[in-house]
Amino acid sequence: MIRWLLFTWGVVRGATGGAEVFLWPNGAPGSEDKTAPVVVRISPGGERVVSGVHRPSLTPYLPSKESATGAAVVIAPGGGHRELWTDHEGHNVGAWLSDHGVAAFVLKYRLAREKDSTYTIEGHALADTQRAIRLVRSRASEWAIDPKRVGVMGFSAGGELAALAGTRAESADGGASDPIDRESSTPAFQALIYPAIPRDMKLTKETPPAFLVCGENDRQNISQGLPELYLALKRAGASAELHVFAGVGHGFGLRDSNRGPVAGWSARFHEWLGARGLLTQK
Repeated sequence: MIRWLLFTWGVVRGATGGAEVFLWPNGAPGSEDKTAPVVVRISPGGERVVSGVHRPSLTPYLPSKESATGAAVVIAPGGGHRELWTDHEGHNVGAWLSDHGVAAFVLKYRLAREKDSTYTIEGHALADTQRAIRLVRSRASEWAIDPKRVGVMGFSAGGELAALAGTRAESADGGASDPIDRESSTPAFQALIYPAIPRDMKLTKETPPAFLVCGENDRQNISQGLPELYLALKRAGASAELHVFAGVGHGFGLRDSNRGPVAGWSARFHEWLGARGLLTQK
């Protein structure tokens, strides 16, 4: 039986994460008249699935001071832009990364394909992703983060947002009245986990380094599209690493039930960060 829960997320904490931080404390642009609370259903497997997002936010997972490396990742869960699977594509990942010295922030973004939605992918969901990157940088000192080592990770639809953030660079606006907008929204790196791949990506040698993951049994536009994206990145002069796991389909995320090599994809990501010099402690 699927249960439905309604509540205001401002007083809710993630599994082991910190208190939720709203991207726009006084309300997100384009959501001024939206007051309905977030909806959370519990899947048959016991995972939280979120919809009805009007106040985009981050849930922080901060490593101990002793283990903190200074690296940080904004995590965008997937769900087809209709909902957010926030556990295996969000909170589980955030907890794992923080246990390995990487600050992580699970993003709750607005949903463009939810029934009767007034939001768009590029006008609202991408804006939420870019704002999240800026927000983390703006609080880098407080959270013991190196602002030059803030990246983005996305799963499925969230992977589309991560890829867009990596190729729609927005530089810092030093004269902005909002101090968050004075930070750049360009991620230092991008991790695209079985992503929906945007069309007409403008790739250059300046495109942030990419860590790419999918299963060989995923939909053709992902299982074949992601290797094509890898080749396109290399042709453009950008850095990329690709993992395609045999016998695996879509949506594996980070679960205790994962078996075989795919269960180690997060460790491969951590190794990739280390190989790029992003885990050097201050």
